[in-house]
Amino acid sequence: MSRRLAAGTERDLVQAERDIRGRVGDQPLDFAAMAAVSNIYRAANVVRNHMERQVLVDEDLSWAAFTVLFVLWIWGDQQTRHLAEEAGVTKGTLTGVLKTLEKRGLARRRAHGGDGRLVLVSLEPKGMAVIERLFPAFNEGEARVSSGLTEDEKNQLAALLRKIIRSAEAGAGPSGTAGTAEPSSASASAAEPATGAEPAAASQHG
Repeated sequence: MSRRLAAGTERDLVQAERDIRGRVGDQPLDFAAMAAVSNIYRAANVVRNHMERQVLVDEDLSWAAFTVLFVLWIWGDQQTRHLAEEAGVTKGTLTGVLKTLEKRGLARRRAHGGDGRLVLVSLEPKGMAVIERLFPAFNEGEARVSSGLTEDEKNQLAALLRKIIRSAEAGAGPSGTAGTAEPSSASASAAEPATGAEPAAASQHG
């Protein structure tokens, strides 16, 4: 979505709305939704790029690789399909990430003891050392990029974003009303995963 819709001034937003109106005519549009989603998209990309360039670069890790290490660190061994869901990446992307992590001795894959068709991923001691050393710096980076918000605003923002996630995962229709699918509690909070190495919540860094 256009950067102009993520602009911080009322004047820029009004001009962006006029430009869009000039192109699409009198079609009914929800400009508030357009601006909200545009800002979510841009904020996510800006934060991700900042963290990769300022924090993860010292360990030569991508955001996806860091998230995989984080999930394994917090919730233990994972089946590859669950790990992809938690890290917020496709299975294809996860395969590439795991190849890199294995080559560096940070993680490893092995056949599931109870079902040979499944693959488990675990954190290696070297990977454990990396994530334990890196996470405090990562959290400092999170604090820096959110330093313009009060504690109450951070909590409010997190709650509002969870509502967006639930709406998107439930398949919200064009009217803004969520579909019949019941959103999983996994999208609402970082709860401890159930036994069996299947986490119940999406990582905040995914």
